[in-house]
Amino acid sequence: MASLPYTTLMLIALISSSTICFAFPGFSFGWGVGGGSGGGEGSFGSSGDEPFGGGQGYPGLFPEFYSLSCPQANDIVMSVLESAIAKDPRMAASLLRLHFHDCFVQGCDASVLLDDSAMFASEKNSGPNSNSIRGFEVIDEIKSKLEEACPETVSCADILALAARGSTVLSGGPNWELPLGRRDAMQASLNGANNNLPPPNSTIQNLITLFRRQGLDEVDLVSLSGAHSIGMARCTSFKQRLYNQDGNNQPDSTLETTYYNDLKTVCPQTGGDDNISPLDFESPARFDNTYFKLIMRGKGLLTSDQVLLTGNVEETMFLVKAFAEDDALFFDQFARAMVKMGNINPLIGYNGEVRKNCRMAN
Repeated sequence: MASLPYTTLMLIALISSSTICFAFPGFSFGWGVGGGSGGGEGSFGSSGDEPFGGGQGYPGLFPEFYSLSCPQANDIVMSVLESAIAKDPRMAASLLRLHFHDCFVQGCDASVLLDDSAMFASEKNSGPNSNSIRGFEVIDEIKSKLEEACPETVSCADILALAARGSTVLSGGPNWELPLGRRDAMQASLNGANNNLPPPNSTIQNLITLFRRQGLDEVDLVSLSGAHSIGMARCTSFKQRLYNQDGNNQPDSTLETTYYNDLKTVCPQTGGDDNISPLDFESPARFDNTYFKLIMRGKGLLTSDQVLLTGNVEETMFLVKAFAEDDALFFDQFARAMVKMGNINPLIGYNGEVRKNCRMAN
């Protein structure tokens, strides 16, 4: 019998070594842009034998958590998202990012939504978040409508998880079965936000270290980086690559020349820090695998994007190539990584609370 090609063997080894189980592309998952209406949370699963993220439950979290107490929860979330993203297509990426920035700081507990109080400084003031994360008004609107329908029932932490999934789906990305039941933190961690969120100029080793700190591996790292398929980045986050990447007043040598020249028009050496550029300039509002194709061509916007390929880590290099060639594989692994990330240190049972207002503790 002919031996399997090296690329196939490598892929099986990589995915098998991850803490999630892999289902081969072609399996009937039923992803798409539907799911915004009809049937509540239970309708958001897959049409295949196993939904995205199947078997990745966290004790105390399960997809049917609100099936009796607030069965319309997901429909309310999707209704607000559809309107918000229609008005501002960037909002999908912003809400996806909010969930990421929440989970990487003391777990998925909606601490990122808390404003300053007499007891603590808000995570919104941290270096990675200040003048950067957005979408709080959309979360407020979702919370307000949920409080009208199901008072003191749906947590802000679950709203963030539902909004991240819904934003992905409405942008053309995968759908997945989402465990629910998180509760909300009563304090934030400014220090945690400053120390745990990967900066845009991260080396590959820094990225791996920060992800492993959260229990996430290289498969999760590359998969979740694919969220940069949508959204924008400020000039200040990639200016270093254009003018002084290694402290020698030279650009990043891994930048493709034409792309480099185009970026300089958006991001001048002096000023323009708040100018924005798409993370995926070919399909900036559509969730797909073009992000990985651009990295293969030297057109990743952030250092933390391009080093997935150029950082000389075999696992991440291989996965970038695999995802660039197979969007179904990327969708599958992204969905699974999102479930895994959403399971980081949730507050469950009697821990935490269900906030009435996502910006402040009860």
